[in-house]
Amino acid sequence: MKLTAATTSAEALTADFATRQAKAMLVHERLCAEYGAPFRFFSTKDALSELVSALLSHRTKNADSHRAYQELRATFPTWEEVRDAPTEAVQHALRACTWPEQKAPRIQAVLREISERCGTDAPCSLDFLAEMPIPEARAWLESISGVGPKTSAATLLFSSLRIPAMPVDSHHHRVAQRLALIGPKVGEGPAHKLLEALLPPGWDAQQVYDHHEALMFHGQKCCYFSSPACHRCVVLDQCPFGQSRVPGSQPAVVDGCVPIAPPQGLFS
Repeated sequence: MKLTAATTSAEALTADFATRQAKAMLVHERLCAEYGAPFRFFSTKDALSELVSALLSHRTKNADSHRAYQELRATFPTWEEVRDAPTEAVQHALRACTWPEQKAPRIQAVLREISERCGTDAPCSLDFLAEMPIPEARAWLESISGVGPKTSAATLLFSSLRIPAMPVDSHHHRVAQRLALIGPKVGEGPAHKLLEALLPPGWDAQQVYDHHEALMFHGQKCCYFSSPACHRCVVLDQCPFGQSRVPGSQPAVVDGCVPIAPPQGLFS
């Protein structure tokens, strides 16, 4: 068979995916061991409450978004009260988080849209999402204005539904990019599909949660945005970025093959 440029490119893509998949699993094992997986789920909220919580967390420290959420629930005990309240009152309740003037009307609009879709006066339970295939459940959520991939995945995974959809936050994204699991130009949104594709399809919610949390913790505790501690990184031998910063570091040799950074353009 005569090899064409298209055939060669397809083979390169297949080989690259297998290399990144193997690396993802090795990184998962090491970081889970480093940070003490399995991790306890931090939330027991129902899906609708988790959706609101996720919207509040955008570009906000966890402690601040948690305080804003608690104040919102104390001020308005039901979601229909939040939906129907004067926007200024909701904004005041959210003052602990960043941009309450934007998040208050956005959350109210989301609650109104969900009510309209469900045809009820009160925002409906989102438990029906558990009956959908994960891509359909995510698509349903992401069709709501203001809900993106991170929020849809967080709603499904972190809530009491415990559906294995993987969110990618800024820490997770940074670690994955430096490890060359995704290309240097891939944003957080598109990274969701690429990184989720590297995980075994049969993983349950706990395994997906552990993977997300392990990479997130690594970004928080070692792979900092500024001045990362590459010299003490447990996956340095898998990280082209770290090896470029640490003199004398060497990539790992696995099954006789030296992992290399993937060619630019294949998935950037």
